[in-house]
Amino acid sequence: MKWVKFKIKTITDAEDIIISALYDIGLEGAQIEDKVPLTALEKEQMFVDILPDGPADDGIAWLSFFVEKKDDGSLEVQGEATDVESVVKKVEQELEDLRLFCDIGEGTVTVDETEDIDWINNWKQYFHQFYIDDILVIPSWEEIGQEDEAKTVLHIDPGTAFGTGMHETTQLCIRQLKKYVTKETELLDVGTGSGILSILALMFGAKHAVGTDLDTCALDAVEQNCEANGIVPERFSMMIGNIITDKEVQDRVGYDCYDIVVANILADVLVPLTPVVVKHMKPGGIYITSGIISDKEEVVTEAVKAAGLKVLEVTRQGEWVSVTASKG
Repeated sequence: MKWVKFKIKTITDAEDIIISALYDIGLEGAQIEDKVPLTALEKEQMFVDILPDGPADDGIAWLSFFVEKKDDGSLEVQGEATDVESVVKKVEQELEDLRLFCDIGEGTVTVDETEDIDWINNWKQYFHQFYIDDILVIPSWEEIGQEDEAKTVLHIDPGTAFGTGMHETTQLCIRQLKKYVTKETELLDVGTGSGILSILALMFGAKHAVGTDLDTCALDAVEQNCEANGIVPERFSMMIGNIITDKEVQDRVGYDCYDIVVANILADVLVPLTPVVVKHMKPGGIYITSGIISDKEEVVTEAVKAAGLKVLEVTRQGEWVSVTASKG
């Protein structure tokens, strides 16, 4: 399958209105390239590690739209046959119409043809099985070798929800979970993402896990990854919402009932999260945190102490830190 790419040079302020205008003429699924940094809210909602600084925003944006090219060289938009020249003319007319009432920058259109790419599966070439100590992490499209059959095996595929085990912060949490999980463990996983930490805790022997996340993508990711690893639904409960600010989520999670709380999220989120999760922990409960860049270590340890928790250990991998503490 081949695709024709229509690429528009514009400005970041005009991205949304151009996408909307071209959607009306049948061009969907825009690919956006710009240098706009993520907002604090976007980073918080991603519940992922601190992202590296990127280049300064120059206000320029590139919008790409893809139309499938038929075997005979024709295109089809909104169910009607067309050609490259006709699509370009429609796009240029839409851009000229927009210029009458807003700045769209250069507004030029270039055309290119992609390779014959399997868009669904092409990214698989970048993710292969790997080890976290004695745990084999393997995607669904690879096979387990005979030498690996007796090892702990985690089946997980990269997806829209964060967490494959490759990042240092995830590995730090996994090692702490392996150290503290028992067969009686009730686990709370804040910022669950793909469910990797809860799933491994259950594989280590935990009795039950509860996960919370802000992103609804986590629901499908957890379900799929639990199924891939033989975790029955009764052992892993998942809910969407902000446990820091939402009393309903806090009530559903439950109070004084978790042996371990794990949170692999931003240090700036751990600070307001910590005094909240204390209420959900049993006396003697363990609090495992990561997602902490090294220069934020003191900020997190101070927040942990201020919440009445005792710091048990601080572990490090690369420039990342994990803080483990206990309640009482």
